[in-house]
Amino acid sequence: MPEMISTIARIADRHREPVAVQALRSTAAAVISYVIALRLSSEPAPLTAPLTALLVVQVTLYSTLTTGIRRVNSVVAGVLIAIGFSALVGLTWWSLGLVILASLLVGHLVRVDEFVPEVAISAMLVLGVTQVANTAWDRVVETLIGAAVGMLVNLLVAPPVWVGPASAAITDLAARMSRLLGHIGEEPPGPAKVEEAAARLHEARRLDNDIAQVDAALRQAEDSLRLNPRVKEGLLSRLVLRTGLDTLEICAVVLRVACRTLTDLAKARPDSPLFTAEIRGALREVLGHTATAVESFAQLITTQVSANAEAAEARLAGELVVARASRDRLADLLLAGVREDPAQWQLQGALLAEIDRVLDELGVDKRSQRLLEELDRNTRTRRGRRFPSFPRRRRADGGGGEGRGDGRGGGRGEGRRV
Repeated sequence: MPEMISTIARIADRHREPVAVQALRSTAAAVISYVIALRLSSEPAPLTAPLTALLVVQVTLYSTLTTGIRRVNSVVAGVLIAIGFSALVGLTWWSLGLVILASLLVGHLVRVDEFVPEVAISAMLVLGVTQVANTAWDRVVETLIGAAVGMLVNLLVAPPVWVGPASAAITDLAARMSRLLGHIGEEPPGPAKVEEAAARLHEARRLDNDIAQVDAALRQAEDSLRLNPRVKEGLLSRLVLRTGLDTLEICAVVLRVACRTLTDLAKARPDSPLFTAEIRGALREVLGHTATAVESFAQLITTQVSANAEAAEARLAGELVVARASRDRLADLLLAGVREDPAQWQLQGALLAEIDRVLDELGVDKRSQRLLEELDRNTRTRRGRRFPSFPRRRRADGGGGEGRGDGRGGGRGEGRRV
């Protein structure tokens, strides 16, 4: 009995997941559009309507509204091209080539973006039918039905919010960075340390691909927050995640540079240890605290409840205090070692500077400053769109020229990221 209850609970929770919600919405839109098309189209199986609805109902309301219009334009443009060619030349091998070429060119002219191939697909499908005129207009009607139903489904049925998957992707990225920091502090004995350092460098470089995947998930989450009636503070949520990912990306770059530094140190000392036992212990300690701070930072930016966010911020601040204290101890040990053996002081100093940069980027004050800058930039951008500055009429004394220059100059500079 308890197992059955837990299974039912898991199923009930799963129906609220974005993937399940999206599947149900797409299925409903396709079926409804097919039923409507059966009544309004002369085709016995008007599958263009459910196909269009299935494609128009994207994962977010914002992308549905933007892609739906472009998709309708692409289908209508392809149908019109097919009608023109069928009236003039019909279907031959060379007319097919001309239809495809013309469709691709027209697709770029009408600016349907990623749906340019669909212009050619629609033209070929219509051109290959015997009764082109009737089929063409039926296809237009079915396309309009599918697009309208798809948009209505997104308006009436609230689309899923993809903040959860984006937060999970950020948390996973932070966990990988934390594991890399733990691996950096390990130094195998003997010549294998060069190969091990090179492996860590490759591991750091793979973080670039991870960041690209997280960025794609975050863009989907940002779109799901736009025009969504279920979200009250969409802008703040988007900026918290976006600025947090920017911080983790900077840290990933610094980690890659640190791995490069350790690789150069290993190559410079192939037969001797990189550091003394005391320095190795201090380095493992500071990297361990930095790894914990990275995970605490990810937990902070992905936490939605204010009470949990305060607790995560307190943990992050405490971990950074301990990490900076360990860093100071490591700096003293490195300085003492440099006085005895100054051969590699450039690389050791660079490693210490890279640790400082990571700790500085994870700081609560740095995060708050970056978030405030993004909020201010977005506010000024929205004001600029709502109240565009118009050039003032030039006065006889020439004073209006200065006012016009200020109005234009400020608008361009404010949209740039600091």
